[in-house]
Amino acid sequence: GSRVPPGALALPLRQGRFCRYSDADHSEWKGPTMNQTIRAAAVQFEHAPGDKAANLGKIDGFLEKAASAGVQIIVFPECCLTGYWFLRRLSRPELLELSEPVFSGSSSSALIDRARSYRMAIGAGLVSREGNGPEAQLFNTYVVALPDGRAVQHRKLHCFVSEHMESGREYTVFDTPFGARAGVLTCYDNNLGENVRITALKGAQVLLAPHQTGGCG
Repeated sequence: GSRVPPGALALPLRQGRFCRYSDADHSEWKGPTMNQTIRAAAVQFEHAPGDKAANLGKIDGFLEKAASAGVQIIVFPECCLTGYWFLRRLSRPELLELSEPVFSGSSSSALIDRARSYRMAIGAGLVSREGNGPEAQLFNTYVVALPDGRAVQHRKLHCFVSEHMESGREYTVFDTPFGARAGVLTCYDNNLGENVRITALKGAQVLLAPHQTGGCG
């Protein structure tokens, strides 16, 4: 197993891997503060398994409504671009075919374009891959596109929907253009309170917590 240095916290992940984090780096931490109100929206919808174009079309409809309501951050579900529960029935070649690279893939590019156009932070999930060919790694990834053209990704720390997909190893905290730092934890990641605590210790003031909804057929 992985060795954890003294004073560090180890969170067990799939395949015997650990996320490591030391409190020593934050002994002076006094908690984040926010200086303004952020208008946010959380969306649930029944995504179509494997039909990224249809799912992006549904996202577009919600973006129009959110923009008219002055929303600044909108959070769509985990794996809503690819679909979720049907992933457990897919072979590795099928998952590779469905997956995309982040950030150069078509889905990431579509989110980035829409974030710029609507001046909104947009989060949505998909199956991503790193590397090429049959040995590429597969992840349950959440992409947040920002209105200034930046984008970040969070790889779900506790991924169990498919034996062919890896768990992430890093926490995700980033600056937004809205005067606050945000963190991302996907679905089951939030079931472990230490994940939330660490994300806060890393400076997150807003937590984006996308979950799987629908697509259970």
